[in-house]
Amino acid sequence: MSESIRNRLARPIRRSVRIPCQVIRERDFALVARHVFDLSEDGMFVRSDGPRKCVLTGEPMIVTFRAPFSQRWIDAEAFVARVVHGRRPSDSWHGLALAFEHIEIGARRLLHRELEWYAPAAEIART
Repeated sequence: MSESIRNRLARPIRRSVRIPCQVIRERDFALVARHVFDLSEDGMFVRSDGPRKCVLTGEPMIVTFRAPFSQRWIDAEAFVARVVHGRRPSDSWHGLALAFEHIEIGARRLLHRELEWYAPAAEIART
């Protein structure tokens, strides 16, 4: 089995969650998103605050959110892996796929444990 296939099989499952967050663009400290819609140990999909915020793939972000079922706040550094512009008929809003670069190992373990309570994101339609 090739390494790329092994990596895809080992990738954590994205879970459908609806929690508040703060996603801050590192270069100018602008708030670009406030709502998480999909979350895993490796990243998240957030609803952006609209097209007026120009966000580019690869841009570094600072992310803060409270872990589900917990009082613990998680801070992470992430980068924009994908930008959803809302052009497709299936896109109901603008959003950003963020990949975590730096997140504490304890926070990653907490997410792994708490996210098991949520359904996989693919099973729930985005509304």
